[in-house]
Amino acid sequence: MDIDEKKLGEYYANPPEDISLADVDLERIPHHVSIIMDGNGRWAQARGLDRSEGHVAGVDSLREAVTTSVRLGLDVLSVYAFSTENWRRPQHEVDLLMHLFATTLLNELPLFHQENVQLRFFGDIDALPKETADVFREGLAQTADHTGMTFALAVNYGSRAEIARAARELASEVAAGTLRPEDIDESVISSRLYTAGLPDPELLIRTSGEMRLSNYLLWQLAYTEFYVTPTLWPDFSRWDFLRAVKAFQGRHRRFGGVTER
Repeated sequence: MDIDEKKLGEYYANPPEDISLADVDLERIPHHVSIIMDGNGRWAQARGLDRSEGHVAGVDSLREAVTTSVRLGLDVLSVYAFSTENWRRPQHEVDLLMHLFATTLLNELPLFHQENVQLRFFGDIDALPKETADVFREGLAQTADHTGMTFALAVNYGSRAEIARAARELASEVAAGTLRPEDIDESVISSRLYTAGLPDPELLIRTSGEMRLSNYLLWQLAYTEFYVTPTLWPDFSRWDFLRAVKAFQGRHRRFGGVTER
């Protein structure tokens, strides 16, 4: 995407001492950044609040991440919001999250229209509560013709389930005679994943300091650069995003090969 340098300069005005827009090469912004948003519950508990308050506070960080990504000219921002394993959480927390997903999307649709953002989902949204699933489908319909950044929300998503789903589709096609086993390669498998048509993430950000993937994009993250920060998600700001991009630009990406510096 093209970068509006005037808006970008205004957005990154008054920088903290350790980072500024001048520290980042605007010609080498990653095309796809993915975020594992972690630490909402710990953020709330550290303040003597119910875990639900952390999820509500995290909405502001998500809005800022979307705006930041648009300003930096990303093609894709994807975020991990709710895994297939998260259904094991207390029912009141799950119910709150499902309601929060629906209300947040409705509230943020004007921003998506303003910034020409196209919405996309990773995961089985048909298995979500009807209220939430209906709002998600409405969001997809309203942003279908947007041509700016793609914002992908992973909800009811698990990477192993995604790969198993792709394998079932391929097996069905082979059984029907529409696909030969010898024609199945990496590109064919990728085309059956939720991320079909999108570039793999170049940068994965995980907040809260946890060092694990949590069953997220196992296929797509094969050569992604990881950036882990101890910052809890509700405290993650545009400046934290800029620090992550700066760290990414300092990496030497070889993709399994050896190159001369």
